[in-house]
Amino acid sequence: MSQFAFLEREWAGVYDAAARAEHAARADPRTACFYARRALELAVAWLYKHDAALKLPYQDNLSALIHEPTFKLAAGEAVFNKARVLVTLGNRAVHSHRPVPVDDAVVALRELFHVSFWLATNYSRGSRPEAALAFDAARLPDRATTAKQTAEQLQKLQEELSARDERLSVLLSDRAALDEELKRLREEVAAAKREASARPDTHNYSEAETRDYFIDLLLKEAGWALDQPRDREFEVSGMPNREGKGFVDYVLWGDDGKPLALVEAKRTRRDPRVGQHQAKLYADCLERQFGQRPVIFYSNGYDHWLWDDATYPPRSVQGFYKKTELELLIQRRTTRKDLATAEISSTIVERYYQTRSIRRIAESFQRDHDRKALVVMATGAGKTRTVIALSDLLMRCNWAKRILFLADRVALVNQAVGAFKTFLPEASPVNLVTERDAEGRVFVSTYPTMMGLIDETREGQRRFGVGHFDLVIIDEAHRSVFQKYRAIFDYFDSLLVGLTATPKEELDRNTYRLFDLENGVPTDAYSLDEAARDGFLVPPKAVSVPVKFQRGASTTPTCRRKRRTTGTRLNGTRAEPRRPQSRRRPSTSGSSTPTRLTRSLRTSWSGGSR
Repeated sequence: MSQFAFLEREWAGVYDAAARAEHAARADPRTACFYARRALELAVAWLYKHDAALKLPYQDNLSALIHEPTFKLAAGEAVFNKARVLVTLGNRAVHSHRPVPVDDAVVALRELFHVSFWLATNYSRGSRPEAALAFDAARLPDRATTAKQTAEQLQKLQEELSARDERLSVLLSDRAALDEELKRLREEVAAAKREASARPDTHNYSEAETRDYFIDLLLKEAGWALDQPRDREFEVSGMPNREGKGFVDYVLWGDDGKPLALVEAKRTRRDPRVGQHQAKLYADCLERQFGQRPVIFYSNGYDHWLWDDATYPPRSVQGFYKKTELELLIQRRTTRKDLATAEISSTIVERYYQTRSIRRIAESFQRDHDRKALVVMATGAGKTRTVIALSDLLMRCNWAKRILFLADRVALVNQAVGAFKTFLPEASPVNLVTERDAEGRVFVSTYPTMMGLIDETREGQRRFGVGHFDLVIIDEAHRSVFQKYRAIFDYFDSLLVGLTATPKEELDRNTYRLFDLENGVPTDAYSLDEAARDGFLVPPKAVSVPVKFQRGASTTPTCRRKRRTTGTRLNGTRAEPRRPQSRRRPSTSGSSTPTRLTRSLRTSWSGGSR
């Protein structure tokens, strides 16, 4: 009997996928991981369809759905991270040609069991599984004689299944138009949730196992095989304890045999920063032994911190660096040049406020050790050329190797790519919207395109790791962008520069908070009034636009009330007095009288975009 039998009555599709994964676990681990992810996908789709509390994110792919804040809140930390493990293992099964070990399939089934248990416990409208029910790997079927499926076969199967799945974005686009059956089911599900919330969930979700495995998973995604004895529990001497010894949880080695980084894993629900001091002691020991100070990571499995104590204070990160990224991080300790004395390219920018803006950003990065900057600059004043010159400065001074420029429209992406090709062609600009596989030093993308590429893996490794970009530039940074796509900025561990034309006094205070700045105090600002005074832009010009309104045609309450109380029409003419009790709508068959409106058109000088 399947260990997922409790799903069969209410979630037949989820049960079928889980049973297929269960059957293939030992015989075909790749297929088992694929179907475990498929079961999760079906379960999450059911949740979004039937739980009115869940809000659809920017995209309805599985990764976006599980990272949506309302889903994370409903699932809780333990279930959310189990879902992350399932997504990763499933993606690896489809996109990597490396063998999938049986242990990975067993982990996938274990995590799927806990997610399924949570689903049935909180959403079942019938009987719920017993709290003591537990996953037993020993009960998985022995190796069967079925033929193993390749990554290509599974990828084709995934495409076929996705084509048949209903699109949540279409189904739920108009909640007012939901059919009566779905409305009834949502009411039943809401009642089931309320009933479940009244009882404590005492099931053992095995969080410690997930935390341990998740660290390994993220390290392997970054290309660390962890297949040598020295990679784990590496013994060091010189620790301030009775034995004078210690064991480093993970050491990440360079090709020269020197430590690039260490990972201190606190397998506990406590804050990972509890391990910060111990990690520093381990780094001291490794530096004395090998003559190179490693970068420090410490993690509790879910939350991760990076500390290159030679340059920056500790900061939260979403994962671990690849080998080449760590090598560059260590090399920069001695090769980075002084930004304050480096020359800014006068062939890219030539106006004083652009140079000033670049110097202020550089000063905040180098002197103040800030990692975020916000520039307010009037439309047409040359924001794009300013950040191109900044990119050139950072690359020449070895502060940045790869740069990401993000815009919210394809037209702006094309415009930025053209500007980079004109003023910084040696950076080999790449348009990720049209050239997803191209390589270069400057990458330009829309937000949705980048969201999709973050999850892309090749041979089990992420193409864009957390340390891939040294600088991320946001075109038109404002709160709505952060609300929708903040996952991008949280994911990449990079310097961050935001651009906006919104006057600094009109910027939402949350925008300043997102850049760790005081309200109303951007890193640098150049207003429209300043640009007009300097002659780089012209002031707004009022343009009269004739618009015809039919007399008495307005039916808004305010306009009706105005006509009744003042006897004045919108076009300024006197109207006949009306009796208060009259509710007849005014006639709209009369003649039309033109009225004039004005709007401000901001026109720029022909050279204003430099």
